[in-house]
This record gives sequence, C-alpha cells and structure tokens, in this order.
Amino acid sequence: MSALDLRRRLALELHRKQMKLRRDEHPLRQLFWECTHRCNLSCRHCGSDCKTTVDHPDMPKEDFLRVIDSLTPHVDNHRLSIVITGGEPLMRKDLEEVGLALYKREYPWGIVTNGLALTKSRFDSLLRAGIHSMTISLDGLEDDHNWMRGNKLSFQRALAAIRMVAAEPSVNFDVVTCVNPRTLGSLEQIRQLLIDAGVKAWRLFTVFPAGRAKSEDFELTQDQLKRLMSFIIDTRRQGVIKASYCCEGFMGNYEGDVRDYFYSCEAGVSVGSVLIDGSIGACPSIRANYNQGNIYNDDFWDVWQNRYQPFRDRSWMKTGKCADCNMWRYCEGNGMHLRDNDGRLMHCNLPR
Repeated sequence: MSALDLRRRLALELHRKQMKLRRDEHPLRQLFWECTHRCNLSCRHCGSDCKTTVDHPDMPKEDFLRVIDSLTPHVDNHRLSIVITGGEPLMRKDLEEVGLALYKREYPWGIVTNGLALTKSRFDSLLRAGIHSMTISLDGLEDDHNWMRGNKLSFQRALAAIRMVAAEPSVNFDVVTCVNPRTLGSLEQIRQLLIDAGVKAWRLFTVFPAGRAKSEDFELTQDQLKRLMSFIIDTRRQGVIKASYCCEGFMGNYEGDVRDYFYSCEAGVSVGSVLIDGSIGACPSIRANYNQGNIYNDDFWDVWQNRYQPFRDRSWMKTGKCADCNMWRYCEGNGMHLRDNDGRLMHCNLPR
C-alpha cells in the first residue's frame, strides 16, 4: 500500500488525538434499536439473513421505551439520535406509537427502510409521529435492484418512496446504495436518477460477506474499488449531490476525499444498540458477539459507562494482518463489524 502524503498524515495525526479524547469521553450520540427480524424482502446482500417470519419475536415497544427512560437523566435527548432498524421496521404496526413516544420525549428518531411498504398514507402517519430522519436503499437501476432485492416491484416502490421523502423538507434524508461488480458501470445513471428525484445526500457502500451475503461474490477487485473511489471523489467535486463512502474501514490516501470526515469506528464510542433479544451492543452491523450486556438484566447507562472496553481500547486488534501494518496508527484495526468472534480480521480494503 502507498505511503500517506504529508498533508494527509498531519491531518490524521490531529484526528488521532481527537479520537483518543472521544473514546475517553464516549458520548452516546446514536442509539440503534433492532426492532424486528421480519422483512418483506429477501435480499442477496442481507447481513442479517432476515425473513418474512422469524423464530425470534419482535421486542415489545414498552421494553425499549424503558431503556430510553432510563437514559434520559444522563443524556442530552436533543443530541441522541434514535435509529430504528431491523429487519424492516415498517413491518411493525406499532412503529408510529414508538416514534410518537420518542418525539414526546424530545428525541430525534428515524428509520432505515427498503421503501417497499412506504406508501403515502404510511409516510403521513410517520410524519404525524414526528419522524426526523430516514434512509432508503436503492441498489441499482431497475433490473439490478430487483435482482438484488428479489422482488420485481422493489425498484418502482423504492424510487417512489425516495421521491416522496426527498420532497419533504422536515425529514433528514439520504439514500444508500450497495455497489457491486454488477452495478459499478451504472453509477453515473444512478447518480442522475437520484439527482432528478431530488436527493441531496447519497452514501455508497461495499458488501461485507456476512449473513446471506456470504454465499454471493459481491467483492470489488482492486481496479473496481479504485474506480468507485474516483467516482465518489468526482461526484463530491461536482457538488450537485453529496456523495460519501460508507464506514467500511480506513482507506489510506483516499481519507479526507471520499467522506466528510476521517475514518474511525464509532461502535461503542458514540454508537450503541439494543438488539432484538435485548442484547446491549454497538453498531448493529456487528455480527460477531461483542455484546456488553442485556437490557433484561443490566442498566444500559451503567453498561455504557463501565463496559465496552474492547471498543474503546483497540490495542488487542494489533495481531495477524494488523500486527505489522504501517497504517495501524490511524486505522487501529478497522471496523468492529469486520472482526469474527475470536477477534480475527476478516476483511480489509487497504491491500487493494
């Protein structure tokens, strides 16, 4: 891998000091709630392997709201964003009840959705419940998106939902796109489609082989990954739509160019989660077992303050491929979602 240029290295040194302070303070800024494992699609790249019907029941809303009430004395509720995810959160008929309860407690809240069930009436219902943010997935042009999502109506409904939400100024909105070898060549067309739909923010990500995605070959080659980085940089320079690369790890000399920020894994630092079985975790993309407790046995705030050591001191990650890596100082072992139960790094973009 190429050495960092001087300007980038100096900026990363400053960022490194800021991250040390952030880990010491670990301000809780984003809380995910995995509200269901049910889903109305069967996507090829699903990291959760969710289904329409699943063995684990949805968490009762009262249990999650008790967690929120236990946190309220300790946090600034206006600065703690609640993100409801799944599965597909729109599968829950009581989603608006939860949202309204959060709104009344003055917490900004939002959802991550595939858009299939986001009708006008459902969107109006969410607006009445005070929804603050929303992310909708669009994974390609019609044939590619429907192939990825396994439903011939998925593209049409997702695009209709995107147009509808983009036209609502009160919602903080973005679109996420899974980039894979099949869709890389149509990124310019997807970009124009989103611009025409009124989208202002667009996140692009690459697939990590977890869950159902283990059985598919979604990984970009070295040349393809560089093409993606160049596309994101070019889109950012154009300034018509705000594009950024996901948090799929440290990107060397692309740092500072493909995101608004330098890479850092915020799991367990500013990001926590309540999973469907009550587990107290960090980023819900983490599929290995790094959970720190359970809401049915532990107080969330006490766990947040006094556990999460594996997230806040990453020195244990300096093994295997990371042991001799000249980027360790800035990367510190990559994202927690890229580690298995034994702490081994399963994926890294830097060699490419």
